Amino acid sequence: MTALPTKTADKGFTLIELSISLLIIGLLSSGLIVGLAAQRSISDAQLAQKQLDEIREVLIGFALSNGRLPCPAKATLSSTDAQAGREDCSLQHGVVPWVSLSIQESDPWSNRFTYYASDRFTGALPSGGSASFTLETVGNANLLDSNGKTLAADLPAVIVSHGRNSAGAYNSSGMHISGANSEENENADADLTFIMHTPTPSFDDQVSWLIPSVLKSRMVSAGKPP
Repeated sequence: MTALPTKTADKGFTLIELSISLLIIGLLSSGLIVGLAAQRSISDAQLAQKQLDEIREVLIGFALSNGRLPCPAKATLSSTDAQAGREDCSLQHGVVPWVSLSIQESDPWSNRFTYYASDRFTGALPSGGSASFTLETVGNANLLDSNGKTLAADLPAVIVSHGRNSAGAYNSSGMHISGANSEENENADADLTFIMHTPTPSFDDQVSWLIPSVLKSRMVSAGKPP
């Protein structure tokens, strides 16, 4: 008697195996996405720092050419306004005057750079003078760490990128972005105190500043002593 052929085992995935496979793929994908997001965050922060360093050099270059620091631009103007990005010397607090300086308007998160400049360094040049300030002039802004310790004092200018969370920044429409905590608000409240420390989940501002002695020495080296 001829034996009947046995049933060939099903080689396909069972529902359980398929579910496990999809779960593994999902975990791998989410891990990849998180990794890419972290890399993007680091890259953006590095780019913002590079921009801040370049702005500081542009400010010094402006002072070498004009004998003073540039005044801030008004923060609340839309980019479509003819005066947006231009110096307004009635201000000490505003945003970097990107049009007057011929630089990029925004940081990697599409927000303007907050800018403080002391009127001791932005004023009009005296008659016959080469600078609006002297070797004895000091600024009046102060930079603190998270514990209130002074990192730098008597600063003539401070520049801030408000980071990925954008809290406290102004965007290209001139809108102020709310949500700054107490530390981030110090970099957005138009006073003379600024905060800088290692980034945390609640603080991602990046800060750059001008030191009076460095600014003056650069001017002396260029043959334009204040």
